[in-house]
Amino acid sequence: MDTINLEVLQSAVAGPAAAFRARTRLQPAGGEGDKVFPPTYAGAVYAVEERRTKQENGEWETTPCVLLDSVQSQANRLEEALQQAIDAGLFQDCPIPVIEVDFSGEDLLDEVGTITSLTAPHRAADAILRDSLVAEGEGQGTPFRESPIGARLDHTSLSNATPLYEICPTALVFGIWDSTGLKGGLGAKFQRSLVSEIVGVNVSFGKKTSSRIDPLKIQRVAGPVYRTVNRGWTLDASKALQEKGKPVLYGKRKGKNITHDPKNATFPDEGRPSVINHGNVTPDFSRYTGSIGVPDPIRPHEEVREKRVGASGVTVDYAEQTTVLSLPALRRLRFPVNGGSPTQETDAAGRTVLAALGLTACALAAENGYDLRSRCLLWPSNPLRWELLARPGEKPAQLTFTADDAIQTLKEAIAAAEKVGLTWRKDPLKLTPAPQLVELLKRSQKIAADESTEETEV
Repeated sequence: MDTINLEVLQSAVAGPAAAFRARTRLQPAGGEGDKVFPPTYAGAVYAVEERRTKQENGEWETTPCVLLDSVQSQANRLEEALQQAIDAGLFQDCPIPVIEVDFSGEDLLDEVGTITSLTAPHRAADAILRDSLVAEGEGQGTPFRESPIGARLDHTSLSNATPLYEICPTALVFGIWDSTGLKGGLGAKFQRSLVSEIVGVNVSFGKKTSSRIDPLKIQRVAGPVYRTVNRGWTLDASKALQEKGKPVLYGKRKGKNITHDPKNATFPDEGRPSVINHGNVTPDFSRYTGSIGVPDPIRPHEEVREKRVGASGVTVDYAEQTTVLSLPALRRLRFPVNGGSPTQETDAAGRTVLAALGLTACALAAENGYDLRSRCLLWPSNPLRWELLARPGEKPAQLTFTADDAIQTLKEAIAAAEKVGLTWRKDPLKLTPAPQLVELLKRSQKIAADESTEETEV
């Protein structure tokens, strides 16, 4: 099996090829049939849908499937893999541009550290970067988007992708909408060139169980537990936080404080010891109703098929990751240099670098593994393999691309781009958070700290 190299990338980007595609089958790390946990969405439900899947006999069937990792989540994981590689020094010979905001030394309740354009939700267009100041060099002390380098993003477009290429090329790979800039909703939009998703095929649902044995065997009737002014707890009503002359129980009900008359022998659930995490949790399981079907297009008025499903994981025949790097999407990008007009040489060079960057992210993420969340560790049945969709009717070429191969190819692509005058930043663009952003963060953290002691299991 051949390996992707610079020549392969250059040929694919320049020619009529449609995409690099990878389809990887995965199984739970615990083995076939072990339970995995999909992400939950609003209403504590899984993203379930019916898909057409090809069976071993070659026939297609409608199969219930569940989303294990969305396109957005996969993009975050790929960017995280790049950030980890940068932090580990793997790109010293070919630095990848990032924009970073350093929150250290801001006296925060919860340290934030450094946020970069690889970890910010909206990449170079994120409000965190917008509300930060240039830390050094030209424009020092001015808001990022008002600085000479940040203001160039207001003029970014498909016909002039160079400003983004120079300071945040990953935005051209994973997509960006500059809705926080000068133009608001009319800001530049770049589609995702790289898309990845993981789906569980032929899903069956489990049940959620819960239990906890308290070694102290603290009983419910040992309460009531009251809240103190310093967010602690007490059994002494006279030391409790008072509201309208009565002590406040530790738990809340629909976000509101509940008071209690100490003369009463009984008390509501908001005062039980379990709200401060003491006492047993009675073994139990819970269920919710989730739709596992869609209306029949032939009989659309029939009731949607539903089934009682557990909120605690699923089993699947297998999971499959599908990753596609769109070459036509890259070909829409143009890269003028020094205020001039785009040329075939600079366009081809920039597109090749972005292709190498996207495939490098995939290679790094694959080698990092597929630990998606708690109790959702997947294991690939085979190494990451790519297919090049070169020409219709032709059998796709089978290709490999390890992380080491990818980093070397990216280095060569960057060097080739520099030879035709297309360059990017070698050092991170450093920002510091504006004072009002720090104040907003401090207020938010204080509120969160106060509420965290008030949120209870009632």
